[in-house]
Amino acid sequence: MEKRLLAVIDMQNDFIRGALGTAEAQGIVQNVRERILAAKEAGEEIVYTRDTHADDYLSTSEGKNLPVPHCIKGSSGWQIADEIPVFGEVIDKPTFGSVRLAEKIKSGGYESVELIGLCTDICVISNALLAKAFSPETRICVRADCCAGVTPASHGNALAAMRACQIEIV
Repeated sequence: MEKRLLAVIDMQNDFIRGALGTAEAQGIVQNVRERILAAKEAGEEIVYTRDTHADDYLSTSEGKNLPVPHCIKGSSGWQIADEIPVFGEVIDKPTFGSVRLAEKIKSGGYESVELIGLCTDICVISNALLAKAFSPETRICVRADCCAGVTPASHGNALAAMRACQIEIV
């Protein structure tokens, strides 16, 4: 049986209904839930990332470029949304891409890695490109109907950029 990993990226309250929430993010919650449940049923490994910032967020480089406090560790906005079942490891990450996730993919012997979550144009693309860089021979794919970008246009642009970098869009 093929060893598969489903990476659920930043399905947190602040990105769905909180400080940086969007209608598009709210619109994928059910798709993400169903994909996670299908992965669990199929015996796929599941890992989650969680955007994690401290109280000093506004003084960080990201905070200076995006001055909206969000995903502050311990806050309700930092939590993975209640509708999202959690069946695996949760990796806290202080920036867009997670080297820890990329290293897990590299060392895990996966034939296939699928990414879903938020936001397509920031954290999903960052993690997909890191995964491809760390594991160039692994099939890396992104499920478009389980992702949402900051805007519909930026979602489409990110999907096109990933496709150009040989990340499969499904």
